[in-house]
Amino acid sequence: MELRFDPVRAADGPELLALARAFHDEGGQSLDAAGEAAVLPIAAGEVLARGWILRRAGATAVGYLVLTIGYSIEYGGRDGFLDEIYLVPELRGQGLGRGVIAFALEQARLLGINTLHLEVEPGNAAADRLYRAVGFTETGRRLMRRRIVAA
Repeated sequence: MELRFDPVRAADGPELLALARAFHDEGGQSLDAAGEAAVLPIAAGEVLARGWILRRAGATAVGYLVLTIGYSIEYGGRDGFLDEIYLVPELRGQGLGRGVIAFALEQARLLGINTLHLEVEPGNAAADRLYRAVGFTETGRRLMRRRIVAA
């Protein structure tokens, strides 16, 4: 089965939000208000993020992909995160994930990203296997965070 990668446009905002909700609900971490508010700017052209809706023939949305852009001295300049990658459950295990990641890597290259990062939930063995199979490695570091609320 072939997937089409449609760049997210402003009109796709509600569809992207519905897919993001499905992804987060499935993982047991429903989107909070801040997360939901972060989705629509991607569709509106946020400069630090690129999004694509994954479609099958007939234009049926079956997932989405979001890359974000950052900068790192350690990684030689522009780096990025494969922030979210989602494929509906009924299409998993068919080799489509490798194609989605190959597309993400090519888009990262076109964006000048030198290093692409991602997070994987500790209990998600299938995703862990996929990411390792396509060349992602652990850094030996732990990702930490602190939320900062803009004034």
